[in-house]
Amino acid sequence: MLLDAKPECASEQGTLCKNVWEITGKSWLAESSDWLIAKPSALLGIVLGALIVRWLIHRAIRRITHSTVEGKVPALLQPLKERAPAALAITGLISERRRQRAETISSVLRNVGSIGIIVIAGMMILDEFGVNLGPLLASAGIAGVALGFGAQGLVKDVLAGIFMMLEDQYSVGDVVDMGAASGCIEAMGLRVTTLRDDNGVTWYVRNGEVLRVGNKSQGWARVNVDVPVPLGTNIAAAETQMRHVGEQLAKDTAWQADLLEPPEVLGVEQLSSDGLALRIAVKTTSQAQWRVVRELRARVSAALDVVKAEPGLSAPPTEHPGE
Repeated sequence: MLLDAKPECASEQGTLCKNVWEITGKSWLAESSDWLIAKPSALLGIVLGALIVRWLIHRAIRRITHSTVEGKVPALLQPLKERAPAALAITGLISERRRQRAETISSVLRNVGSIGIIVIAGMMILDEFGVNLGPLLASAGIAGVALGFGAQGLVKDVLAGIFMMLEDQYSVGDVVDMGAASGCIEAMGLRVTTLRDDNGVTWYVRNGEVLRVGNKSQGWARVNVDVPVPLGTNIAAAETQMRHVGEQLAKDTAWQADLLEPPEVLGVEQLSSDGLALRIAVKTTSQAQWRVVRELRARVSAALDVVKAEPGLSAPPTEHPGE
């Protein structure tokens, strides 16, 4: 029986080639051990290591952005607590708002972490195949500078998106006014924010182009209802009726959770030749502002319709001397 000739690599002590030669006696297997065993093992180790590091980073991000202890607020979310009105703590809206913000920031950080891990693992894999990373990194740096000059708008959008999320300007589910487009936020990205208006139209707004944004559903809302009445109306009687409507709404158990303060009659808001407008206002939760304003309009209208024929609501006729 002929034995394979001892390969040159098996002459070095402690090498994988020598160990394979001593175990198998196969020269071709010993010479190919680096590609058949060492490199696949190294690649498998890199992939497994990347997955483990990714899992640890995602777990750490979730622990940072989510509060697991009752009453304890992560430092990342403390500015939100400081800005929130104390009245919202009773309704639980702070917790819900914080949860939405934490989920948004957590999603962005996890994506950034995953991209970083993939890039590092890819470079390590290329190094295992003998690719010289020096020229590659230098070329990537030059290309990055050129791309930065050519994609300034993209960089601007991404940076604006990051600050929007960190500053909690808005989040998914908020109703916002961005000037040219307004509606409910459906998705937030680092480059584009997607919102849908009242007509069902989907708007895609580049984050870098948002110069101002009005958030209609952050924290609390103030509902103003202007009630038009004709000239000559007894203002005191009309305000009494509106104040009574506000008191009844505040006592209604079906609406108490939506009202942060009892409705307040502010008085005459507008005056014109066609009549005047009386305003009643109420502070509500952001989610309930639209249904509260509809209910308040309906109740005020019904109350004034019932009593408008009563003498107390209308002013007495004006007397003209000499008639």
